[in-house]
Amino acid sequence: MGEKVRVRFAPSPTGYLHVGGARTALYNWLFARHHGGGFILRIEDTDPARSTEESAGAIMDGLSWLGLEWDEFYRQAERLRLYQEYAEQLLKEGKAYHCYCTPEELEERRKAALAAGRPPKYDGRCREWAMGSNPAAIRFRMPEGGRTAFDDLIHGEVAFDDSELDDFVLLRSDGFPTYNFAVVVDDILMEITHVIRGNDHLSNTPKQLKLYEALGFPPPRFAHLPMILGPDRTRLSKRHGATSVQSYRELGYVSEAIVNYLARLGWSYGDQEVFSREELVRYFTLERVGRTPAVFDPSKLLWLNGYYIRRTEPQQLLRLLQPFWEEAGVRREELSEKDVSWLERVVRLFQERAKTLQELAGSARICFGGAMKPDPQTKAAYLHPEAVGRLRELRLKLEAIPDFTTPTLEAFLRDFAAERGIKLVEIAQPLRVALTGKTVSPPIFEVMEILGRSLCLQRLEAVLRGP
Repeated sequence: MGEKVRVRFAPSPTGYLHVGGARTALYNWLFARHHGGGFILRIEDTDPARSTEESAGAIMDGLSWLGLEWDEFYRQAERLRLYQEYAEQLLKEGKAYHCYCTPEELEERRKAALAAGRPPKYDGRCREWAMGSNPAAIRFRMPEGGRTAFDDLIHGEVAFDDSELDDFVLLRSDGFPTYNFAVVVDDILMEITHVIRGNDHLSNTPKQLKLYEALGFPPPRFAHLPMILGPDRTRLSKRHGATSVQSYRELGYVSEAIVNYLARLGWSYGDQEVFSREELVRYFTLERVGRTPAVFDPSKLLWLNGYYIRRTEPQQLLRLLQPFWEEAGVRREELSEKDVSWLERVVRLFQERAKTLQELAGSARICFGGAMKPDPQTKAAYLHPEAVGRLRELRLKLEAIPDFTTPTLEAFLRDFAAERGIKLVEIAQPLRVALTGKTVSPPIFEVMEILGRSLCLQRLEAVLRGP
C-alpha cells in the first residue's frame, strides 16, 4: 500500500460507546496500526439538540479503556466555518442551491408522495429558482441519470441507480451541516484514505461519492462492516442485555477480553480464538472480515473474560478490583488495613474460578471480617445438630493447633475425620458453610489459612451460638 493509511472513527456524542461502535473503532485502529498509519478520532457534534459533553466524554473514556489511543482529535462543532466555505463554493459553481421550503412543507409533501406510491424524496421545487422570506437551507444539485458504483473492500462491487438519490441538504437553515456533507469535507481535509464503518452507512456512500466528484477530490476506499446481531439474530439492542462498553466495564469485564471478542466478531484468523494485542495488529486485514452479520454471544464473551482474569497477575487484578470491593461489601477501611501481599494471596486463591471482576470481589468477600450467614436451606442441610457437634469439637482443637498453614490444616482435618470414622467431606463441608456461608469455595484448607486462626474461631463460635 503506497500511500500512508489514514482512517477515522467518527461517533456522534449522543450516548455511550456502543458495542457496534467499539468494534468499528477497533477495526479502524487495527487497520491503521497494521499499516503503520494514523488513527483519527472525530467527534461529530453538529446536532446541538442531541450532542452532549457527557456523551463525548464517555466515548473517549471508553476508547481509552480499550487502549485505542488516537493520533489526532477533532470536533466538528469547531469546524463550522469550513463547511460553510465549501457550501459557498458549490453554490458559486452551480452545484448547489438555496432551498426555502419549511420542515412542515417538506413533511406534507413526503406524506403525499408515500400516499401516491412515489419515493418520498425532495421534489426539486427550489432547484431552478427560488426566493423566500424563510431562512434558506443549501441543497446539493444531484446530477440526473446514471449509476454510481464503487468497489467495497468487504462486499465487492456495490451499485446504486442515481434516480434513487435526491437533492439532499448540505447546510441546514441554522448554518449547521448535515452528516453527509460534513463527513465528506472532513475526510477530504483530513486526507482519509479508507473509510471503515458499519453497513448502516452503505446507503450514504453514493451521495458522498457525488460530493467528492463535485468538489474535485478522489474518494477514499470504502469498507462497510456487517451488522452485529443478538443471539436471536435480530439487531443487537438493549433487550439483549448490556450493549455499551461502559456497561461491560461496570459488570467487571476486562478490556483485553472485550478487545479480543470484538476483534473476532466478524473477523477471523484460522481457528485461533485468543489473541494478544500484538497478534491482532499483525494479523488484521479487511480481507478476513466476513460479509455476513456477526452474532453476539454473551456466554462466549464471559468465557473469554474468565480466561483473561485467570491469566492476569494478582498485582494487576488488585488495581482492577478497586471499584468492585465496596459493591461486594468490603469496607474501604478494612482494605487499607490489609497487607498487599495478603490481598494478592486472596486474589490468587479466587481468580481461577471467577469470570468477572465483580464475581471475583464478591467471592473474595468471605476473606474479610464479619459473619458469613448461610441461607436457611443451606444451613438446614449442612449445619444440623450432628454436624454442629463435630464443629464444636473441631473448634477446641483448632485453638491448640500450632501451625495454621494449608499443609498442616489439611493433615489435621483428614486425621480428625479418620479418627471418627467419617469421610473428609462430612466435616469439610459443614466447616466450609460455617466459615464462608457457601457450599462452594476454593479448597477449605487454603481458605482457612487466608482467614487466619482468629477469624476462623470467631465464625465457628457464631455458628455454635446458634440463631
